[in-house]
Amino acid sequence: MNQPIPFTGRPGDPARYDLTNVMQEVAHGDKEAFSALYDALAPMVFGIVVKVVRDRAQSEEVAQEVMIDLWRQAARYRSDAGSVTTWAATIAHRRAVDRVRSAQAAADREHAQAAREHTTAFDEVAEQVETRLDSEQVRRCLHGLTELQRQAVTLAYYQGLTYREVAEALRRPLPTIKTRMRDGLIRLRDCMGVTT
Repeated sequence: MNQPIPFTGRPGDPARYDLTNVMQEVAHGDKEAFSALYDALAPMVFGIVVKVVRDRAQSEEVAQEVMIDLWRQAARYRSDAGSVTTWAATIAHRRAVDRVRSAQAAADREHAQAAREHTTAFDEVAEQVETRLDSEQVRRCLHGLTELQRQAVTLAYYQGLTYREVAEALRRPLPTIKTRMRDGLIRLRDCMGVTT
């Protein structure tokens, strides 16, 4: 049967118990030993966690996770690597830092998503403005063409007519329409500032 856990000192003081022996008992599944370990370490673990996490409710969750880790990992504890208190403090600090990083990563993802949604809406507005400005520039440049050039370009590009269909619609010879369209497009290109 299990022997009583030797203790000295006041309650809540990690030095009250011989924690190395307590850890050995916990590693063998002794629930009473874990209860003693919990009583000895939980206040210190919570103190470490709350200093890092700063939110009491989350700190309580993290401290509970640390205590569960101590129960599950008791067999991995090696006294030659340090005291039980140091081991528990290290686990508590790592868990607390992980919680803060996880919360920060979630906040960063939400912020990035909100920024993408905001940017998309801004880009749509910018694109609409740019399209309107381009349309106005095209209209202004079209007014700089001769009447025949403007009619030929408008029929070809806005109504999708072929050279032959433009010639028929304007009742002009096909070579004349081709020349007027070519000259009109060159003038439009120059007016719009397009380089080839």
